[in-house]
Amino acid sequence: MKRIFITGISTDVGKTIAASIVVEALKADYWKPVQAGDLDFGDAKKVDSLISNSTSVIHPCSYELRTPMSPHAAADLDGIKIDIDQIKEPVTSNHLVVEGAGGLLVPLNRQDTILDLIQPDYKVILVSRHYLGSINHTLLSLLALEQRGLEVSILFSGDEHPSTEQIILQKTNFPMFGRIGEEDSFDQERIRHYANQFREKLELL
Repeated sequence: MKRIFITGISTDVGKTIAASIVVEALKADYWKPVQAGDLDFGDAKKVDSLISNSTSVIHPCSYELRTPMSPHAAADLDGIKIDIDQIKEPVTSNHLVVEGAGGLLVPLNRQDTILDLIQPDYKVILVSRHYLGSINHTLLSLLALEQRGLEVSILFSGDEHPSTEQIILQKTNFPMFGRIGEEDSFDQERIRHYANQFREKLELL
């Protein structure tokens, strides 16, 4: 069974939408190890609301933190310390989509970052979105993933920006997976549309 880790170059670049599409395409299970803030309607609940298949299971987070900030700081405010050894992949015989929090080097505690949650056998999809500084953020993220020897695909989010995307692809050995367009909103129908579009590529990961 596939294990696919969805990460991004920063916050608010489209990781949860990407995760919803991958979950729907593969009828995979979903797991968000660490949720910081928005506990009433966090990313797991958003994914659950956007998928329409009846197979996927939404697994509980290992840590739910009240404050929308870096997990290490949010945990401090909650009076706890995140122990990476307590973040255990849920047991499932299905495909599993794992969504990170923020970018790769977001700290979980004084030693560990989101990058440390990515297991060697995971396939990684890096979500990149154009903004001032996004080339630097994307290339640094890819460098960190490459140093770990991970298999990575790049998913662009938003309107096409050729000069940004071309230089990113020229400077890396990782392939472009696809694009999620700039949509007014996302609902189950739009998620299914992209799921159908990406399913064949996902099955080949």
